[in-house]
Amino acid sequence: MRRNALVLLAALGLCPRAAAAGDNDLVLGRLGIVVDDGAGMPHTVGQNLEFRSLVSELGVALAPRLSTPADTLGFGGFQFSADLSWTSISSTRPYWRALQASPDPAGTGTMAHGEGMLPNLGLFVRKGMWFPLPSIEFGAGAVHLMDSRLWTAQGYAKLALHEGYHDLPIPSLAVRGAVSRLMGQKDLDLTVISIDASIGKQFGVGGTWNANPYLGYDALIIIPRSEVIDPTPNVDGLDPANMADRDLDFVFRDQDDIIRHRVFFGAKLRYYVFAITLEGTYAMAGNSVDDRPTDAVCTTNSRTTNCDSTDQAAAQKTFTVSTGFDF
Repeated sequence: MRRNALVLLAALGLCPRAAAAGDNDLVLGRLGIVVDDGAGMPHTVGQNLEFRSLVSELGVALAPRLSTPADTLGFGGFQFSADLSWTSISSTRPYWRALQASPDPAGTGTMAHGEGMLPNLGLFVRKGMWFPLPSIEFGAGAVHLMDSRLWTAQGYAKLALHEGYHDLPIPSLAVRGAVSRLMGQKDLDLTVISIDASIGKQFGVGGTWNANPYLGYDALIIIPRSEVIDPTPNVDGLDPANMADRDLDFVFRDQDDIIRHRVFFGAKLRYYVFAITLEGTYAMAGNSVDDRPTDAVCTTNSRTTNCDSTDQAAAQKTFTVSTGFDF
């Protein structure tokens, strides 16, 4: 009897479970509307303007991390760090009905929860090098959008054009290139490229702490690509009784690259090998255009959706707290 019970428990443990979607997962099928082609055959049209604005704000939230001053770690330096950040989104805009937790998935009115914040957790490792150039630093890590299945893999290279001279009133200057790649979202292929420049100055505090405030400018290039989207995932399209469901699948047209601009400021405080960094980032509102010729497929009577879409993403703020160990 006991053996039978153990076998039953093992079998239950091996049974596949339905994947549970988190509140911050995306349901891109909500950004499509069903129209009739005039011959009684319904099909889905993706709202390109809403898609562009959505991935613009999401791209800022999942953009490559900054969280480091202009000074590199030095050719012998090594760092492990973890950070938490919160990025604002204009969740009252209709395109954020694509969130799993949206109280208005049909997009029939204004959402009730106002401006929201997307929290995420990042884990990073950084290493200072002297090769292939002096005063260069490499970093890699992963960022998880909390309460979702979304992850990004991130990496960067930073070159200090000028650093050191801590006893003189001369700031350090660095440039950095980084990339972030989305994982865990089958309907969306998203890459974010970051190019930034920063200045900072390191000084001692009380003979025990080291403070390194910094500020800079960052340009983001957001490259979104839509996969085939099934707006009715709970309907079996292979069932002969549901043949018409196949015609509802759709793809958002490839968007021109989205450009966003950020300014950032922060300070790194270090005591022995322990370091904490506080940072604030302000991303200006989006205004890039997906410039395409007029296409009748992109216009419907029930809702405006044109291919010549302007990014309507609002300005966004990001707050980051990072802790780590410098060796």
